[in-house]
Amino acid sequence: MSVDLSEAIEFAMGCARSAGEIQREKYESKDLDIDRKGRIDLVTEVDLECERLITELVAKKYSEHGIIAEEGTSRNPEAEYQWIIDPLDGTTNFAHGFPIFAVSIGLVVGGSPVAGVVYEPIRDEMFHAVKGGGAFMNEVKIEVSKAEALKDSLLATGFPYDVATNPRNNIDNFRRVIMECQALRRPGAAAIDLVYVACGRLDGFWEQRLKAWDIAAGVLIVTEAGGTVTDMGGGRLDLYGETVCATNGLIHKEILGLLEP
Repeated sequence: MSVDLSEAIEFAMGCARSAGEIQREKYESKDLDIDRKGRIDLVTEVDLECERLITELVAKKYSEHGIIAEEGTSRNPEAEYQWIIDPLDGTTNFAHGFPIFAVSIGLVVGGSPVAGVVYEPIRDEMFHAVKGGGAFMNEVKIEVSKAEALKDSLLATGFPYDVATNPRNNIDNFRRVIMECQALRRPGAAAIDLVYVACGRLDGFWEQRLKAWDIAAGVLIVTEAGGTVTDMGGGRLDLYGETVCATNGLIHKEILGLLEP
């Protein structure tokens, strides 16, 4: 079975725009239905509505493909092609009216992303890439930054949901890196952090204990924009692994030297 990736990416962008419209309509709503998956891990009615929308569209168009989505939708786990979906990355931001959140949709074959879309509805910015075809934002080709040293770099990171209870919580990494870089941000949506590396707004990003749906689309967009993506030990990235580090490539070795893998 083969898939026309140009058709698949157009389809994924349409799904992302439809979900983004729901998010814009509900943004800053004062009566959101919010539940907790953990002490600080939120899920809203919008996450669930967007996931239903996207997964139903995927199942209708690509009935033989698999689906893995953050809020629990799963089908055809043995399928060659897997759609890996985060219907609303940055749920905590969204729930608080903080305008940093996105839709992330990745198409993966054999554990490797071949197409990816990240849509930021508040800024109406659509990032996408197909393997071997370059990376784009709103149809304009993008590239990673040219920063050659950590001291000149703007970076981003995040913290796991068990930050208060797990000693491997990224705080020591944060402390080491912030002393060596120009500045360090924590926007709260890994998919956005990744595409901002891809378009040069950030020079690098790392995080631990993310899920495949957080990064499947973004890591492809980074690599297609000329960047480097590994795990935090410098090894080959595993979408289902523990860590990710994405940079413009020029500062990759330097930042890895400060991170505990």
